Parts: sequence; C-alpha cells; structure tokens
Amino acid sequence: MDIIQKPSPNFDDRGDAVPVLLMLHYTGMESAKAALERLTDPDAKVSSHYTVDEVGKIYQHVDEEKRAWHAGAGAWSNLTNINSHSIGIEIVNKGHEFGYEPFPEKQVTAVKELCLDVMKRNGLEAENVIAHSDAAPDRKQDPGELFPWEAFAKEGVGIWPNLSVEDTVKACAIDVYQALHDFGYRAKKQENALVAFQRRFVPEVFAQGEVGEVTSLTKGRLYALLAEHLI
Repeated sequence: MDIIQKPSPNFDDRGDAVPVLLMLHYTGMESAKAALERLTDPDAKVSSHYTVDEVGKIYQHVDEEKRAWHAGAGAWSNLTNINSHSIGIEIVNKGHEFGYEPFPEKQVTAVKELCLDVMKRNGLEAENVIAHSDAAPDRKQDPGELFPWEAFAKEGVGIWPNLSVEDTVKACAIDVYQALHDFGYRAKKQENALVAFQRRFVPEVFAQGEVGEVTSLTKGRLYALLAEHLI
C-alpha cells in the first residue's frame, strides 16, 4: 500500500490518551485538491491523519501517534475528547452540500485496506470504527448513507447487525431513544441520533422516504446490535 506524505501543521500531542476509535469522514468539498489544501493550511486549523481520493491514492497528513484536528465537538459513549482518542480518515466526496455521490470502487478498496492496516497496528476492534455523524449527530452527516458500511463490516471494518426473526419480535418493545443512547449516541435532539443511526445502519429509509421515522427495520437492527455488542 503506497502512502503519499502530505504533512499538515495542524496537530498536537495526545497527552496520556491513546487511539481507541477509527473515525471515517467525507471531505465535503468540491474537489480533492481543495480538500488537501484545506487539511494542510495552517489557517484552517483542521486536519486528519489520512485522506483517500477518488482513484484510491492515500495521503498521510499527521502521524498516528499525534492528535489530528478532524472530529470537532462531539461524543461517543463515554468519550468526549474524540480527537485525542481517535485516528481520522477523510474520504474525498463532494458530500451533501456539493453533490453527494457513490464512492468509487478504487476508493472503497483503498479505504478498506487502510482501515485494516490502521486497526491492526493500533489494536482497534471492529466495533470501534465509527462515522463522523455517529459522534456528532447534531451537526454532521458524513460519510453518509451511500457509504458501504455493510460490505466493510463483512471485511472486519465496523459492525453490521445480524437480524433474526426473534430480534424483530423482541425489538417491538424497545425504547428506541434509550437504546440509541445505550449504543453510544449522544445528541441534543434525540431525532438527530435516530437519523445518524439510519445513515449508517438503515440506509434503505433514504430511498423509501422514511428518514427519521421509527420503522420496524430500524428497531430490529438497533436491537440486534445491542444484543450482539452490549447485552
């Protein structure tokens, strides 16, 4: 795996913290060039550890042992200082503001390989791979509902619910918003946690016009994840 060094001055020390999360983003800018310039601009005060462009080229901006400035304000479960406890990968995509589109195959392959490499090197479990929107559901959407989370989970990058008929039945009784909190979501508006969960685990609702609705599939997949990873 070839990695192009494109250093950013926007980092600092982790202190006593160590990476326990791998966070995936999209750049949300009109081009890879614009994204790379911003992530390495000292005036921008933002960075990530890596960026992967549309043709699968990987750029490293910050050493993994350092704290990149990619997550901003947010929380996941009991972690609030996300930058200190995470490694960030930016994926070039125009995003919802400039024309959100599917992620190309070469890019997806490169991101997957990079994730597996980072996870192995840092001893990160599949359940500790999260979306930016997971940790900041009130303000972020990336990498969004088009990102192939299910396919990634099959390769050990992130998790995906294994939903059984029994899970579907038991899920009918759950308190969805309490369950989202138990799973790790922290949001000022509960509805934002629900949508963030659907972006990652129930992308079908975006095509079906059911975004933000507590569908049976949403409840089932949420229950299955809790049963497998928390209960």
